Amino acid sequence: MSRLIDHPLLAFLKLIRFENLLMIVVTQFLLRYFVVQRVLLLNGLTPGLENELFALVVLSTIMIAAGGYIINDYFDVKTDLLNHPDTVVVDKVIKRRWAITLHFLLTVGGLFIGMYAALQTGYLRLALFHFFAAILLWFYSTHFKKSLLVGNIVVSLLTAAVAFMPLVYEFGVFEKNQPGYIGLHPAVFLHALKMTTLFSVFAFITSMAREIIKDMEDVYGDAQTGGRTLPISWGMQAGRLFAFFLLIITAMLILFVVYNTVRAEREFLNIHNLYLVALLIIPLLLLGLYVLRAKESKQFKRASLALKIIMLAGLSYAVIFYFH
Repeated sequence: MSRLIDHPLLAFLKLIRFENLLMIVVTQFLLRYFVVQRVLLLNGLTPGLENELFALVVLSTIMIAAGGYIINDYFDVKTDLLNHPDTVVVDKVIKRRWAITLHFLLTVGGLFIGMYAALQTGYLRLALFHFFAAILLWFYSTHFKKSLLVGNIVVSLLTAAVAFMPLVYEFGVFEKNQPGYIGLHPAVFLHALKMTTLFSVFAFITSMAREIIKDMEDVYGDAQTGGRTLPISWGMQAGRLFAFFLLIITAMLILFVVYNTVRAEREFLNIHNLYLVALLIIPLLLLGLYVLRAKESKQFKRASLALKIIMLAGLSYAVIFYFH
């Protein structure tokens, strides 16, 4: 593993968390094309956001996120050397001055692209999404990450915000082209908002659970470098219980969605419900039980990876929504 990361390109991809950036792209793609546009088309409306402009929104988002990942590793070298010595990139493969330069270029570039995209919609204030994300990522790395729950909440809020971007920009364009558009089509907007909120809440809670699990995975290094994360402040058992209840709450919320669907359609055995039960509810319950029993760092690492897969499955439900 360490020899692979010694390759500059692979080190750079590790530094910017390429797989997480890909997940951001997938999230915004699914929410735009399979949720927001589906709601519009069901109501006989033509989407207003051009593909090129949407691509710029996505590009801005992943550039700012990549810059955030870099600055996080820049300030967290000592902790990472204790927790994951074989995968450290900064100072080993990429020098610190190059890391801070990459952070600056990606973040500033992402902000300019975000401002341009906001200007194209006619609502420059939409650029605040991009600016707040960049600012929060900086303060997360410098102040919030090792604080009790604050860093976890910041990351979870940013994860949830990613899901909202397609909705915000889509209806921003509508309002530019036809002022008062949302007021003319309140039911359409509320339907799109409701579906986007469901995905966003799912992203927030599962991200929160994953952040707690990662804190338990990295508890040794965080404790050695002055961290005050939940498992350090309240103990590992509290961390396990906290993550467990977040996973159970998520499963219960999804079960409530299934219940409402069954009550409305008088049918349980359809692809909509089977997908939610088989790929989300059951895995979340099993993962919750696994986290309760986990003790070693490698077990929490497995739990974190499993939850990332569940998160991807949850976002992919957008495809089921589109065709259901």
